[in-house]
Amino acid sequence: MPPFTAVIRLVRALVPATGLLACAGVVGTVALAAPGVRAADGEVLIRLLGTRQCANCPLADADLVQADLREAELNGAQLQRANLSGARLDGARLSGADLSFTSLRGASLRGADLRGARLLGSDLRDADLSGALLDPEALSGSHWQGAKGVNHAQQSYADWHNAGVDAAQRGRFPQAEQLFSAAIGRQPEAAISWVARGISRSEQGNRVAAADDFNVAAALYDQQGQPETSAQLQQAALKLADMPKQVQGGNGLGPQLLSGTVGLLQFLAPLAIKAFVPLPF
Repeated sequence: MPPFTAVIRLVRALVPATGLLACAGVVGTVALAAPGVRAADGEVLIRLLGTRQCANCPLADADLVQADLREAELNGAQLQRANLSGARLDGARLSGADLSFTSLRGASLRGADLRGARLLGSDLRDADLSGALLDPEALSGSHWQGAKGVNHAQQSYADWHNAGVDAAQRGRFPQAEQLFSAAIGRQPEAAISWVARGISRSEQGNRVAAADDFNVAAALYDQQGQPETSAQLQQAALKLADMPKQVQGGNGLGPQLLSGTVGLLQFLAPLAIKAFVPLPF
């Protein structure tokens, strides 16, 4: 396991999950339109799946995998930690719904109304959000890598940086590099993203570019009144540049050079709590 990924996983393990991942007890099981549908209140699910009218319904922890909920009325619904992976929610009205830590991976949300919805920790990877109505920066606290229809022009610096953290956690360092580059494009003075991109580049064996990133970050930290961090990054950049050319591959060179000096965790930590919390499914 690359040191970069290992450190992030260690951070996750240290963050208390109480109240974030625990699921409510299941009282009944309903098997209607979606096999395996379950929640604490079976009558609520019967109503939802039968009529698609369930505004403000208590649906926390419901298993709605691949459910057909097109045009469903779910405004204000409590869907925390629900599993809606692969569900069809085209045109669904989810305004004000609580989708915290809900899995919507691979779900179709074309034209869905998500204005005012709470998406902290939501898994929207590979979902289709084409034409969906979203508040500005609504995805900042969610996992949206691979999602279709995302308006990148509305993504904030934090969105891009956190997306880079997500990619790095999965060992996708070329993608992480691109995402950190986008973050830098939004906020060039953010030293943390320069370091994170340098680590991603070092994991790919691109030592020269990684050293350049560390040097830029060092200059930024110096400007911000952190001379010790600046000096340590400069030292790491020199060591990277001086490594023998025959050293191939990433092998965690960046993390090895930084650990024990500048406090690596500050560079690997995401800017929003969502990336500290394991995905719900």
